[in-house]
Amino acid sequence: MSAPECAGIIHSDFQKGFIKAEVYSFSDIKDLGSELAVKEAGKLRIEGKDYLMKDGDCVFFRFNV
Repeated sequence: MSAPECAGIIHSDFQKGFIKAEVYSFSDIKDLGSELAVKEAGKLRIEGKDYLMKDGDCVFFRFNV
């Protein structure tokens, strides 16, 4: 599923107003211990509407309604 489709599972407004997804892997947060450490290690990715979600993705959806 694409990132906007996954966002729509949470709430339809997330899909309608999708802007981007901030994504990191669960294994990264498990290994590094915190979201801040993941960001500092440069492992946080900014993905767009075409991104296909993968098993183990942790995501923060940015949207505007």
